[in-house]
Amino acid sequence: MRHDGGMASTHTAHPERPDHPGERAAEDPIALLAVRDTPLSLDEVFKAVGEDAAGGTALFVGTVRNHDGGADVARLGYSAHPTAEAELRRVAERVVAAHPVRALAAVHRTGDLRVGEIAVIVAVSCPHRAEAFEACRMLIDDLKHEVPLWKHQTFDDGTEEWVGAC
Repeated sequence: MRHDGGMASTHTAHPERPDHPGERAAEDPIALLAVRDTPLSLDEVFKAVGEDAAGGTALFVGTVRNHDGGADVARLGYSAHPTAEAELRRVAERVVAAHPVRALAAVHRTGDLRVGEIAVIVAVSCPHRAEAFEACRMLIDDLKHEVPLWKHQTFDDGTEEWVGAC
């Protein structure tokens, strides 16, 4: 609902210009994709999805939490299959095909990470916020389900376990 009590419109802000290029996906909106063993940068990802035609940018940051399944986590080690970046590109292309994406970025860390460190950042810019949220959720969910990345958890008590990316 609008602040004046009326119902919000689901149409573009300017119905007389529904075909404005800013309402459509960009020609090549995939700005940044990487699987790497160096620390990830929020600034790098946010700059990569900067787009004047976007009215909304959604960003998700996944960090190493200090617990899992009732046990205290000491650290995680992420590893990736050699095809991980190619699979990440396929996921990104599907997100772009499903949403009016103006810019998209996704980076995932490999190697050893401590509690609190950033493991993954995804960001999507779209003409409107709802589209950006939907596209960002699809991007992180599909990345977690389809890109061949695995984590090796080490707990404070010395026990370890391998976990699929989901």
